[in-house]
Amino acid sequence: MFTELLSLEAYNTLLIIMAAVAVVVFVALYFVEAGYGYLFNPKFGFPVPNKVAWVLMECPVFFAMAVLWWFSPVKMETAPLLLFIVFQTHYFQRSFIFPLLIRGNSKMPVGIMLMGMVFNTLNAIMQGGWIFYYGPATGYYDGWMSKPFIYIGIAVWLFGFITNLHSDYIIRHLRKPGDTKHYIPKGGMFRYVSSANYFGEFMEWVGFAIATWSWAGAVFALWTFANLGPRSASLYKRYEKEFGEEFTALKRKRIIPFIY
Repeated sequence: MFTELLSLEAYNTLLIIMAAVAVVVFVALYFVEAGYGYLFNPKFGFPVPNKVAWVLMECPVFFAMAVLWWFSPVKMETAPLLLFIVFQTHYFQRSFIFPLLIRGNSKMPVGIMLMGMVFNTLNAIMQGGWIFYYGPATGYYDGWMSKPFIYIGIAVWLFGFITNLHSDYIIRHLRKPGDTKHYIPKGGMFRYVSSANYFGEFMEWVGFAIATWSWAGAVFALWTFANLGPRSASLYKRYEKEFGEEFTALKRKRIIPFIY
């Protein structure tokens, strides 16, 4: 069914286009900050409550991936099922748990939310298309569980997932109830980078790309850095401006420890 709606040639074209757009987005975000969270900017549209925006932005990929898995002829085979569980674990947390943990009454511009919804839906097609349809049709999973990259990839993903959760926990507990001040996050991977939560998320999808050993996974990892790399640079500048030497004395990198 899926392969009848989207041919392999069209799917490969989608991957190429998405990779090219990721490069454009990476460059553009160094000139135009994505205006949500600490960098909120109303020019991206009217504000939507953060909890609602996060659910609406992230849940499309969770449900689309579930549908693609359900109708796949290999849905109960070990490798694709394992990759499905890894992918859905992140997006279940991001769609339905993370929003409930958000404190305060912060907003997200509707434009940012809609762009996130579009990307997430396309990403479900990229990842699910390969894992459940095009990959199996080429004998992709033959001897899969005896290959090292799935174990290495899942280990990297797990490190990133734990780092992301722990970093989000640190950020959520920077303020006491009623406090509206900004603080420098400390502890965990924040010892090395100013955007430890983004570092964790990037590691997740690098690990997933290794585990899937696919161009689809690589394009997703590229997109993750294209989005979060410039954002980490913007946050770094905001910290420098707001906290001055108190922040710069920490000698942190932006998103990749010891490198960038």
